[in-house]
Amino acid sequence: MTDTDVVIVGAGPAGLTLAIELARRGVPHRLVDAGPGPFPGSRGKGLQPRTLEVFEDLGVLDTVFAAGSPYPPIRAYRGDTVVYEGRMAPERAVTPQLPYPNVWMLPQARTVRILADRLREIGGTVEYDTALVAFDQDETAVHAELATGETITARYLVGADGGRSIVRSALGVGFLGETREAERSIVADLPVAGLDREHWHFWGDGPDTGVGLCPLGGTDLFQLQAPLLDGSTPTPDTAGVHALFAARAGVELDLGEVVWASVFRANFRMVDRYRVGRVLLVGDAAHVHSPAGGQGLNTSIQDAYNLGWKLAGVLAGGPELLLDSYQGERLPVAAGVLGISTALHDRGIAGDADALRRDDPELAQLTLGYPDSPLSVTDLDAPAGGGDPAAAGDDRALADAGIQAGGRAPDAPCHDTAGTPVRLFEVFAGPHATVLAFGAGPLPAARAGLVVLRVVRPGAAVPGALVDPDGHAHAGYGADPDRPLLVLVRPDGYVGFLGRDPAGLDAYLAKFGY
Repeated sequence: MTDTDVVIVGAGPAGLTLAIELARRGVPHRLVDAGPGPFPGSRGKGLQPRTLEVFEDLGVLDTVFAAGSPYPPIRAYRGDTVVYEGRMAPERAVTPQLPYPNVWMLPQARTVRILADRLREIGGTVEYDTALVAFDQDETAVHAELATGETITARYLVGADGGRSIVRSALGVGFLGETREAERSIVADLPVAGLDREHWHFWGDGPDTGVGLCPLGGTDLFQLQAPLLDGSTPTPDTAGVHALFAARAGVELDLGEVVWASVFRANFRMVDRYRVGRVLLVGDAAHVHSPAGGQGLNTSIQDAYNLGWKLAGVLAGGPELLLDSYQGERLPVAAGVLGISTALHDRGIAGDADALRRDDPELAQLTLGYPDSPLSVTDLDAPAGGGDPAAAGDDRALADAGIQAGGRAPDAPCHDTAGTPVRLFEVFAGPHATVLAFGAGPLPAARAGLVVLRVVRPGAAVPGALVDPDGHAHAGYGADPDRPLLVLVRPDGYVGFLGRDPAGLDAYLAKFGY
């Protein structure tokens, strides 16, 4: 007998994302956090394009855009003299397949509150001042002891409790990597009167003397950042921050009271396992990064987004291999992202001239995927209905589109048969998977958790179809209107099945519990 299905430990961005994913699927859960309330600081302020797509699905994107701002251009000074102006990365254009191409600034505290508000909207809650003390597990359940004196029995427990994770420590999971004691930094949130909010301001001649002030979108605050490579130990309070700025910048500004501040060491670590029995790890409990490149928070959110639908599926009777795939898909991603953020950190520490460049497309996290996952199946060998494969054409359109099983499913503007505009991302939004069928041929039956839609070009009279008026959906998925193509888009927006044979799709749906 269990009290709930899932206990989530930690109500940061990862824990909240997972709770939303479970709540909108009707999965009973408890979300507990040791702190007195939501995280108050700006720390992880950059939301990458892929995370914005996740937030659209979670129903919070409009609020995120209203509460934040684009990243401003950089302005660097020596004293009062401007010596450089420019952007960290060029602005990318919106395309039919890519609706949110640029990073968005939102202080972490606001991200947390937006996610917590969304969780409340759909019936969930966060239990603050509720620390996990200990837990044990057996073959059927996890027993979690809370500081309140309560013991919860759940089918699964998820550690989303940060870099100093109690859950990870209790599991004995290795946290591989390094901590660089000499490479510390300070970050602080404070108002600055009279300083323009159209630029990210930097002073100093190198990493050991620099200090920056970045306007925090949607607030009246700036985020101060400064590396501490000289062994200095400023106190993370108003007096310490003011003294540091005066010594580094050499200019007088009207700095206000510090709202939040933290001194932290450079940590580059990740786990060797994401799961031990009925206990799983997400977010900073599984990997910690340098803030360079804005990867940590985004990777954490996407851990939870990957896990949520799989955990719900297994709890509903789906195959265990769904949950087994979580580690196989996310651990390589975390390793790759950790490598990117560490390289950017090292360039900054070395004082490279291009250390602030952020134009590497991998930072957007749009190219991340799971092509080697057992959940990624390509079945393009047999044309539907038999016949001569050579007469059915080749797959150059697929190759040109870059579509593959395990890759991100692109957006496209379409309309329904009544002419009402419908984007593919709007079709995908929600706790279901989606089958897109291009060309003719039989379709699987729609069912709970599975939306099935034919996609046609204008002039095709197919009741209930999506019409692709400008061909963007066909181009994005490498589809020829005269050849069948079946695409299964997973609940997390990645292509699970890509093929032409309906029998292959039916086998996929049966194997993975759709």
